[in-house]
Amino acid sequence: MTKDDRPVLVVTNLDDPTADIVIAELHDRGVPVLRFDSGDFPATLSCSASIGGTGGWRGSMQTPSRRAELGAVRAMYYRRPSGFSFSHLDRQDERFAVAQARYGLGGVLTSLPGCLYVNHPNRIGDAEYKPAGLAAAAAAGFVLPPTLITNVPDDARAFIKEHRRVIFKPISVPLYLVDGKSQTLPVTEVTADEIDDSVAGTMHLFQKRVDKSADIRVTVIGEQIFAVRIDSGLLDWRTDYGTHTYTPVAAPPTVQRAMRAYLKHFRLVFGAFDFALTYSGEWIFIECNPSGQWAWMEPPTGLPMTAALADLLEGGLRGQ
Repeated sequence: MTKDDRPVLVVTNLDDPTADIVIAELHDRGVPVLRFDSGDFPATLSCSASIGGTGGWRGSMQTPSRRAELGAVRAMYYRRPSGFSFSHLDRQDERFAVAQARYGLGGVLTSLPGCLYVNHPNRIGDAEYKPAGLAAAAAAGFVLPPTLITNVPDDARAFIKEHRRVIFKPISVPLYLVDGKSQTLPVTEVTADEIDDSVAGTMHLFQKRVDKSADIRVTVIGEQIFAVRIDSGLLDWRTDYGTHTYTPVAAPPTVQRAMRAYLKHFRLVFGAFDFALTYSGEWIFIECNPSGQWAWMEPPTGLPMTAALADLLEGGLRGQ
């Protein structure tokens, strides 16, 4: 098998237009792609892997239309798979089957020889812990807004009284469906009077509201950096995309160095960073999503992000 014959695995759910765009670009380049969702297993996805002596995994993965040799995979684009499901089994058998699939098939997929991961599933898991991300951001040299993570109501009230304008946002967002459509839990401003004993029920994240002139989304793809200013006038720009104006900007050198340090800490090759831009021009770190969206910004800005991601996947471990 030649370099050109080595496939790229794309692991995501069925409804992922961002993955569709990348797959189309790879197809136009003649790069073979095997796309699947972990929820396809075992109905339409099978895997057989062996190891022994020297070398890595041997064997293959197969869908109804395509097959990939495990030792030949050049890269994996790990996006947003739906997860394993064995709902036809009773609860105890389902737990057993999910565990075997996760640690069996999942374990093989996370240890492929010679494979570039964008990003590695385990590294994504590490980086999705918001407290870990904030700590890594501080160590990397970013400026962070004062932040409190707590389940103590009195501490939450004291934090709000100290900083006056404070926002609440979820530490992690589970899937919420409203009329069959996934919804994002928005960032909201909160007052001390709104804090009650229900805060004691779980952990909450409170953060001083940044007096911002705009938001900035920076997508780092391998060695390339694509920074876009988002003017919306909204506290949470994700709540209404129809209000946005997008402008490509250059990330300051200090921010670029901090982003590189952050990604190196988590061993990521892709990251979608969010910043609040103050009226004085300071970039305030908000978060980094290791599986963040980016494709919707390409048409209004002309930034070649699809090509950059396809370059990364096509090249595999070359130069890494």
